[in-house]
Amino acid sequence: MNYFNIHAQEQDLPGSDEQLKPHAEFIHKNYAGSHKLKGKVALITGGDSGIGRSVALHFAKEGAQVAITCLDTEVELADAEWVKDWIEKEGGVCKIYPVDLRESQNCKDLVHHVLEDFKRINILVNNAGTQFPNEDFATLTDEQWLNTFAVNIHSIFYLSKAVLPQFSSGDVIINTASVNAYVGPKALIDYSATKGAIISFTRALSNQLISQGIRVNAVAPGPVWTPLQPATWGKVDPESMENFGSDTPLGRCGQPSELGPAYVFLASQDSSFISGQTIHPNGGMMVGG
Repeated sequence: MNYFNIHAQEQDLPGSDEQLKPHAEFIHKNYAGSHKLKGKVALITGGDSGIGRSVALHFAKEGAQVAITCLDTEVELADAEWVKDWIEKEGGVCKIYPVDLRESQNCKDLVHHVLEDFKRINILVNNAGTQFPNEDFATLTDEQWLNTFAVNIHSIFYLSKAVLPQFSSGDVIINTASVNAYVGPKALIDYSATKGAIISFTRALSNQLISQGIRVNAVAPGPVWTPLQPATWGKVDPESMENFGSDTPLGRCGQPSELGPAYVFLASQDSSFISGQTIHPNGGMMVGG
């Protein structure tokens, strides 16, 4: 994978990251926070690995207290503990909440527990997601369709609704969409449909909340080197991992470390005049919207 020109993490990484050869980078070694999120509490779904991990590390570097969710499995909990240890070694605060976000009540309970522990939530990052490549629409099952929607978009609805009653002016929601909402890859029909829904949800919710001073934006990453790739595409087409992302104008996929700062920007006052919009860290891929 010689098109990687960003150095991976040197330290040992847990659980899901063992699939990544080479390992991914989640935050640049020279990243220096400037207190952009000091005094804020951020709830990040899927904050244990991939892009969510990068967001958690960057937010902590910027002074935020961080609550992360993960699935209640050995691998995901190991990933989450790595994030928590890293943040605490940096002098920050992080708590882990294992939860199945597909259920409305679970999302309500999650928000309740985070508020008990942190007293407030200022930033909600709806990042948890899943994908199951399928190149034959006729064999795309109802169960897969419903599960992909439950994880990728229903959880965003449940959590946003649960968090909003205690939000105030200056608080923000950031949703993780995908370049696939615009590209529509043939093997990701259900996934692309959910990501398109996230874009529209972001725009509409922003229009409803902007008068309250609450901003809602999205990030639509291109191909990024995370454990989701070998766990999904890697099983369907192992050879594709050798050149994953090489078809972008930059000629490579992104590292999670290149995504975290985009979320910092949208979470901070640096983006105070931006709402209902989508940022496209995608290696130069041209999209509309």
